[in-house]
Amino acid sequence: MLVNATEMLIKARDGHYGVPQFNINNLEWTKAVLTACEEMKSPVILGVSEGAGKYMTGFKTVAAMVSAMVDSMGITVPVALHLDHGTYEGCKACVEAGFSSIMFDGSHYSIEENVEKTKELVALAHSKGLSIEAEVGSIGGVEDGVVGAGEIADPEECAKITALGIDFLAAGIGNIHGVYPANWKGLDFEALDRIHKATNNIPLVLHGGTGIPDEMIAKAISLGVSKININTECQLVFAEATRKYIEAGKDQQGKGFDPRKLLAPGAQAIIDKCKEKIELFGCAGKG
Repeated sequence: MLVNATEMLIKARDGHYGVPQFNINNLEWTKAVLTACEEMKSPVILGVSEGAGKYMTGFKTVAAMVSAMVDSMGITVPVALHLDHGTYEGCKACVEAGFSSIMFDGSHYSIEENVEKTKELVALAHSKGLSIEAEVGSIGGVEDGVVGAGEIADPEECAKITALGIDFLAAGIGNIHGVYPANWKGLDFEALDRIHKATNNIPLVLHGGTGIPDEMIAKAISLGVSKININTECQLVFAEATRKYIEAGKDQQGKGFDPRKLLAPGAQAIIDKCKEKIELFGCAGKG
């Protein structure tokens, strides 16, 4: 059964560890993530961007697939199905489709409009038992066509959004989506500390977890980050493992072209990467 993310993130905040959000892109991806988290006994948030949801033929398909897989695989750890960087319309669609958590990304609006829309979606989500994440200060990089420069969120604006009753907050601290450039300056921990103090100890979210040095992840967790998002890193290892399989000519040996065999190395690479992150975040055995 899917759960909302509130309880797992409050436990993570109080226990000083991080819960992973692993974004999913298809059935193999979902199965690999769930396999890793069950083996490591880690709670998990399955993130779905609007683009990935569309690719998988819609949010209803995703919710039905994930719910069925959690049941069929006998998953015992807490699993939340979460919309990642949702639009106002996307959030409403995911509530309707059976997601257990949503993120409204109103960071590109004025703070007044962000507050107005977030307030409405908080009421909707909570009336249906869902958790809700909001964002202040756009995260850098490109996420489903949305470009951000890695802004530092304003603590006062973070406090305004937090006061609306959201369950966890994504605040820009210089982090970006995708692969970090060589000239990246790193996370702004002073900003993170100011945001943490201004938001009444709400669980904070670190987007763009791929490529952030391990010691920065650990420090971010110590300063109130309870959820870390990973997407690009799983995509990279999946692509690398698949390329090696094909370059070795294994797809031309016997029935090596069977998609179940062709995709198996990539799926295993995702499992291995998820386990690595679970160890880093300190959430093994917390499920």
